[in-house]
Amino acid sequence: MDSKEAIIQATIALINENGECIDDITVREICKKADVGLGLINYHFGSKENLIKQCVERIINGIVDEFRSIEEKTIGLTPFDKLDYLGNLTLTYLFDHYAVAKISILGDLGAPKEDDNTEGTCHAYLPLVAACRPDWDDGTLRRKTFNLIAVLQQSFLRHNVIYKLYGIDLTDKGQRRRFHSKILHDILEI
Repeated sequence: MDSKEAIIQATIALINENGECIDDITVREICKKADVGLGLINYHFGSKENLIKQCVERIINGIVDEFRSIEEKTIGLTPFDKLDYLGNLTLTYLFDHYAVAKISILGDLGAPKEDDNTEGTCHAYLPLVAACRPDWDDGTLRRKTFNLIAVLQQSFLRHNVIYKLYGIDLTDKGQRRRFHSKILHDILEI
């Protein structure tokens, strides 16, 4: 494994170990775990922040790939129930991995790219939205899928505001499930 990949693997391991305390990860810790010199982080990534963003993107890409493979877990469910399952899986992941999810979403919002995590999530959701609404044209399907992902992201980022305004505690799985189901009905118009 080359030094760049060793740094990425070490950083991902430290992110997973530190959970919410990503900011507490030091360059020295990363280099020690990767068994590389201190200067290689700046050489390969420019800064610790860029390294963390790249690692978070890789973590989220892996999760998005898992979301795309939910088919075997949802055999026998209606398209709506599959979409509901995926949405709850997504929200649970976001809240269980708060720091990583926040970095990913804010990174996509701050520097949108064609192949970012938001785009990957939209692609994972699109077939399920299409199965729920086969009467919608491609443009409507894409727009509504993007709206759904944007609402999920904003709900996660603004969960404290949602609690203050509406009394819905999105950190509570039951309340989160009910909220998500209502969002699906609103966006899918069913």
